[in-house]
Amino acid sequence: MTKKDIVKKISEDCYLTQLTVKEIVQRTLDEIVEALVVEGKIELRNFGVFKVTKRAARPARNPRTGDAVNVPAKCVVTFKPGKEMEARVRALDQVPSSSFVYESAASPSPPHTSDDSTVAEFGSLDSELSADPFASE
Repeated sequence: MTKKDIVKKISEDCYLTQLTVKEIVQRTLDEIVEALVVEGKIELRNFGVFKVTKRAARPARNPRTGDAVNVPAKCVVTFKPGKEMEARVRALDQVPSSSFVYESAASPSPPHTSDDSTVAEFGSLDSELSADPFASE
C-alpha cells in the first residue's frame, strides 16, 4: 500500500476530496518527522513507537569485494509496533500462506546493482533529515 492508496481509501470512506485528504496525510507525516527530529521519539497509542537511535561505528565487509570497510556511526529510526498491531500480525500465522496476496519474505530479492558500497548508498539519517523526506511523493 502506498500513500496514494491510503489517501484514496480515506477519501472514499470519509467522503472528502483526495486533495483534502492528501494534505491531511502529508501534514501528519511531516509532523511525525518533525517530532522525531526535535524530540527523538513519537508514540502513537494503539499503533506503535518511532524512536531515533544512534548506531555505533563498526567494521564490516563489502559483500561484493570482501574488502574490510568501516561503517560510520549514524542515527536511524526504529519502530516498535503496539500490542494491537502485534496481535493482528501474529494472527496471520494461522492463515494459510496460499491466501496471502503479497510476496513472502522468503522470496528472493532482486540482485543489488549499484556500484556503490552499502554505506555510500544509504548514508546517514542526519543528512536526510535536513531535506524534505516526502518531496518526491
